[in-house]
Parts: sequence; structure tokens; C-alpha cells
Amino acid sequence: MTRLCLTDRQWSLIEPLCLGKSSDPGRSGTDNRMFIEGILWIARTGSPWRDLPPEFGKWNTAFRRYRDWVKADVFARIFAALSGDPDMEYACVDATIVKVHRHGHGAKGGLKIRP
Repeated sequence: MTRLCLTDRQWSLIEPLCLGKSSDPGRSGTDNRMFIEGILWIARTGSPWRDLPPEFGKWNTAFRRYRDWVKADVFARIFAALSGDPDMEYACVDATIVKVHRHGHGAKGGLKIRP
């Protein structure tokens, strides 16, 4: 069983922005919510498209549909709709300080005294 991450409230904001609704002309998508969940699964796990679990549909169909949505700027509209109300569920604060090696910021290396 694959864990799903969209809440009903989030889906209610996303659903009108999706392509392939029954009210749209042309072909309709089979299940837009599971398609979005599949994309979130890919983003969350970092897996290649070929490893998409079968409950999200065929990987090649999902990939082609993803490319169509990218070209139609659907994800930009979804991001704009969801970014107005952040829930801060996954916000991280980290106080780690990372120092760059002296070669990384242009310091001269080598011997200080030349023979």
C-alpha cells in the first residue's frame, strides 16, 4: 500500500486547475488525484519514472501526461494556488554552519616561504 500525501482540502484547491476533467473538451484523465499523488511519490522518493508503483498507473502514460501538463503550465497554476496558504508542515530550521575549504574561496595555497 502506497502512502498518499494530499489532504481533501488540498485536493479541493487543486482539482479545478487540473486538465482532463469531465467538463473539459476532449479526452478526460482517468484519475487526476492519483496522477498527482504519483508525481508527488516520484518527487518524494527520487525514483525514476520506471519505478512508479502500479497503483498510480503505467509509468509511461504518467510520464507523458506529466510532460503535457508541464507544457500547459498546470503545475505553475497549482503552485500559485497552494503557495498562498502555507501550512508549514514540512518547514525545517537548521543552524548548521558550512565552511568552505580555502581552495574553494580563492585563497592561495602552497608553501608560505619559497625555497
